Amino acid sequence: MASCRLLLLIINIIIISTTVKGQESSNRNVTLGSSIVANSNSTWTSPSGEFAFGFREVSPGTFLLAVWFDQIPDKTLVWSANRDEPVPAGSTVQLSADGTLELVNQTGSQVWAIPARPGTVAYAAMLDNGNLVLASNASAILWQSFDFSTDTLLPTQADGNLVLVTRSYPSDENVNAYWSSDTRDAGFQLIFNNSGVINLIRQNGTLLRPLFGSGSLAGQFYQRLVLEHDGVLRHYVYDDSLQPSGWSVRNFEPSNICHAIREDDMGGGPCGFNAYCTIKPDGRSTCHCPSGYYSRGGFSGCAPEFVQHRCDLQQAQDAHSFTFNEMSGVNWPFKDYAIFRDVEEAWCRQSCISDCLCALVIYSGRVCWMKAHPFSNGREQEAKALIKVRINNTFTSNPHTPPSGRESSKRSSITVTILSALLGCSVLLFLLLSFFFVFYLKRGKTTMVEQRSRVQPAGVSTISSFSFKEVEEATDGFNEELGRGACSIVYRGTLKTDGKIVAVKKLHKVFEQADDEFKAEVSSISRTNHKNLVQLLGYCDEGQNRILVYEFMTNGSLATFLFQKSVRPSWHKRVQIAFAIARGICYLHEDCSVPIIHCDIKPQNVLLDESFAPKIADFGLAKLLKADQTRTMTGIRGTKGYVAPEWFRNMPITVKVDVYSFGIMLLELMCCRRSYEADVEDEGEAVLADWAYDCYQQGALDLLVAGDEEARSDMKTLEIYVKTAIWCIQEDPTLRPHMNIVMHMLQGSMQVPTPPDPTAFIH
Repeated sequence: MASCRLLLLIINIIIISTTVKGQESSNRNVTLGSSIVANSNSTWTSPSGEFAFGFREVSPGTFLLAVWFDQIPDKTLVWSANRDEPVPAGSTVQLSADGTLELVNQTGSQVWAIPARPGTVAYAAMLDNGNLVLASNASAILWQSFDFSTDTLLPTQADGNLVLVTRSYPSDENVNAYWSSDTRDAGFQLIFNNSGVINLIRQNGTLLRPLFGSGSLAGQFYQRLVLEHDGVLRHYVYDDSLQPSGWSVRNFEPSNICHAIREDDMGGGPCGFNAYCTIKPDGRSTCHCPSGYYSRGGFSGCAPEFVQHRCDLQQAQDAHSFTFNEMSGVNWPFKDYAIFRDVEEAWCRQSCISDCLCALVIYSGRVCWMKAHPFSNGREQEAKALIKVRINNTFTSNPHTPPSGRESSKRSSITVTILSALLGCSVLLFLLLSFFFVFYLKRGKTTMVEQRSRVQPAGVSTISSFSFKEVEEATDGFNEELGRGACSIVYRGTLKTDGKIVAVKKLHKVFEQADDEFKAEVSSISRTNHKNLVQLLGYCDEGQNRILVYEFMTNGSLATFLFQKSVRPSWHKRVQIAFAIARGICYLHEDCSVPIIHCDIKPQNVLLDESFAPKIADFGLAKLLKADQTRTMTGIRGTKGYVAPEWFRNMPITVKVDVYSFGIMLLELMCCRRSYEADVEDEGEAVLADWAYDCYQQGALDLLVAGDEEARSDMKTLEIYVKTAIWCIQEDPTLRPHMNIVMHMLQGSMQVPTPPDPTAFIH
C-alpha cells in the first residue's frame, strides 16, 4: 500500500439553513456579469469588510482564487477554489448571465467552475461569516463555499460528525480515522461563538459539550479551525499584540499526533515508514530518522543508507556484516512479525542478526519484538530500540567464529608478544627512514618546485599551459567574479593574445582534495570534444596555484535560467535543452576514448551559450574508467538531491549514477521547479520525483505544468519525457537505461514502456 498522508478533514455536513439569514439588507451583492482579473487588486468584500474574495498572489506571477481575512496584515487565506492549479496574471473569474461562476486562465481555458444551479442565480455575495454564496432573488442559497472546505473551518460552517482520517496516497482512499468529535448522529451543529469556545450543540439548542476544554475569551477577535499538514486540527485566535503574526494556537486535537495512530491502523504513521515522531514543547510534531537511515523529505519517511540483509543462499554469510545501533526512548510499537518472551538481550540480538527479515528489535522487560522492514508509527516511548545496520556499510566475504576460552587467552598472549617486537623494530626503521627522507627533501625541494609547473596532468596534450602572471593579467588581478563553488571561484577574463573572453576557475583550497580535483578536471576535459561540453582552453599549475581557463558562456547556468527568471522559459526551449544535455552525457559515457562518469550532473553544472545551447561543465568530480572497466568503487561524490542511491549502499558506481542525476534534472526542466521545495502548500509536492510519479500514476501530468499552456498543449511530449525521467531515477541501477537508450526515448524513435515505482527496490 502506498504511504499514508494525514491530510483530510471529513465533515458529514447537514445543511441547517437554506437562506442568507439576516444578511439581505446589508449584503454587497455581486451582480450577474461581474468579473475580477488576476493582478488587478479588485475584490468582492463582505459588508463589514472582514472577508474578501478575489485573486491572491502565492508566488511571482501565479494566483489563487480565494477567500481571506481582509482586515489583518497577513490577509490569512481561509478557502481557495484552485489550490492545486494556480493561474497566471490575466486570468479571470466571472459570474456569467446564466449564474455560472467560472475561472479561466489568460488563454481562455477553464480551470474551475460552479455550473448554473437548480433555480435561478440572481447574485453572488461574500458574507460576513466568510461564506461565499450564490443566491436566488429570494435569498435562497444555491451554492456556498462552506460546503467545499479546503483546510479551514470558520464559525457556523459545519455540523454533524467531525472526523480526521489518514488517506492512502496517491489512490486517495480513506484508511483510518484517528480522531473524531463522536457526534455521528444527525442533529448536531459545530458552533464557534464570540467568546472563543467551540461547542457541539443539539438541534434543540442544548449544549452537548465543548469541542475543547478551554474557557471563554473576552474582547473581539478572529478565529479559525485549521487542519494542518501534520494532521493536527488547530484552533487559532487572532491577537493584534502578537507580532509579526497575530495568530496564536489556543487548542488542538489530537493532543499528541505521534500517539494518535492505533495498533490496527495501516500506513507509515505521522512521519512515514521507518521514521519516528516526537512532540516539541509547543505541541507540534517533528520527524526523525533512526541511526543508519536518511530522510526522504517531509513526511515521506526514511530509507536505509546501506544494503539490507540478503535473503538468498548467502544470507548466513552476509549476517556477519551487521551490527546494531542502539537508541533509548524510541519505539515502533506495532506490526511485529515475531515476539519472544523471557529471553536475554544477547539472544535477542543474535536472533535478529541471523534472520534476514529482521531490520529492528525492540527489547524491554526480557521481551524481544522483531520487526521487518519497513517499520511504522515510530514514537517516543520507554523502550530500547536496536536498529540493524551494516558494519561500515561493507560486505563481509569471509565470516569466521572467534576463538573462546583458554585457547583464546593463549593466542592473545602470543599475539601481544609478536606485536610488541614488531612495533619496536618498526619505530627504529621509521626513525632511520625519516632522517634520510628529510635530507633528500631539503636537497631536492628547489628542483621539484621548478619542475612541477612544467609537468602536465596525465592525458593532457592539446590545451595551453599558462603562467600565473598571464592568468592574473587576463583577469585584471582576479577582479570580476562570476560565481563560486566549494573549492573554487570563477572570474571573467580576457586573453591578451587574441582578446577572447574566458572564464577562469581558481581553486582556493590548496590541499590534497583540491589538487586531485584539479588533475581530474584537466585530465577528463582534455580528452573530450563535443558541442554540448564546455571547452577547456588551458590551465595553470604553478607553485600552489591551480587554475583552469574555459570558454566563456554568455547566458550563465541552467539553474539561473530555470529557477531565477521572472518569466518561465519556453517549453520548446526546455525540451531542446533536455535532449542536448542527454546527448552530451551520452558522449561522455560511450564516445570518449576513455569513458567518463561525470558524478555531479545538476543544473548548476550546465552552462548556456549565446543561443542558449547547453554545455556540461565542472568535471572536478569526474571518474575516468579504464578501457576494460565498466564500474568503480569510490567515495561519495556529487550534490544532495541529485545523488543516486547506490552511493549510500556500498554498490559499484557505474555510468548509471549520471543517468539518475539526469532524470532528476529532466523533471526540473519539464516542471520548471527545483527537485525539492519545502515551501509548498501540499507537502506531497515537496519532492518533485515523488510528485511526478504520483501524477503519472493518476493520469494527471497536467498538474506538473500548471499555468504553462505551451506545455499543456504538448501533453504527448510531456508524457514521454516524464516517463523517461521515471526510468532514469529508478533506485535499482540495473533498471535505469543507458544514455543512448534515453536519447532514443526522448526522440520518440523508441517507445517508452510503463515505468515501475522508482522506490520499489528490493535488496
